[in-house]
Amino acid sequence: MAIGETLAEARRQAGLTITQVSERTRIRESIIRGIEQGDFSACGGDFYARGHIRSIAEAVGLDSVALISEYDTEHGTPGSISAADVFEPSTPIKLRERRSPSLSMIVVIVLLGIIGYAAYHLVSSHNHKSSDVAAGIATPRATAVRTTPKVAATHSPSPTPAVPDDVVIKLTATAECWVELSNTSTGQLVFQGDIYAGSSQSWTEKQAVTLSLGNPPGVVLTVNGKRESTKSPVPVELHFSPPTN
Repeated sequence: MAIGETLAEARRQAGLTITQVSERTRIRESIIRGIEQGDFSACGGDFYARGHIRSIAEAVGLDSVALISEYDTEHGTPGSISAADVFEPSTPIKLRERRSPSLSMIVVIVLLGIIGYAAYHLVSSHNHKSSDVAAGIATPRATAVRTTPKVAATHSPSPTPAVPDDVVIKLTATAECWVELSNTSTGQLVFQGDIYAGSSQSWTEKQAVTLSLGNPPGVVLTVNGKRESTKSPVPVELHFSPPTN
């Protein structure tokens, strides 16, 4: 039995309509009808077709891995991601902690340096004037010799921390969502797998990345602290680059 027929039969046995499956998976009804009829052209490519098959299969109670394997056999292209790769767990990326000097500490250091220099200059000037007066009384005809006071060493303020040049992505799932993150230039895979409702994932990358979401409305996405729109009812592919100074 073909993939579409299998999904349609399972849906009918589960007592669900196409509308109900659409509400559960957030996939348009026209795409679901096309898949049940064996037409995957409206999916937008193999990557999205696999995501739709998986979501529909889980909604009607079928084994999505077996159906995706069957899809790969019938429609997969050389070098495409296999079903086993789609569900292989990925090791979370450890985020590097960034610490920068406190602005208040820098201000305190600068102020202390200025106050110290002013106090030293004031005391030196006072002592110098007192010496000149004493010398004038003892030897009226002597010429007073001025000495240049030494400038007190001041503390140089710590350098201002550089503007971060990374792209920082944080994703929190409100519903189960399939996610893939890869390097835009090299295509190297950074993360691939499911993020379940209530879970979060974060990444910090120094180069441009491509983020693919199987269920965009099911996530809250922020990039460098700015929230990104994920209201698309169909899977999307987003591109992000590190900020330029």
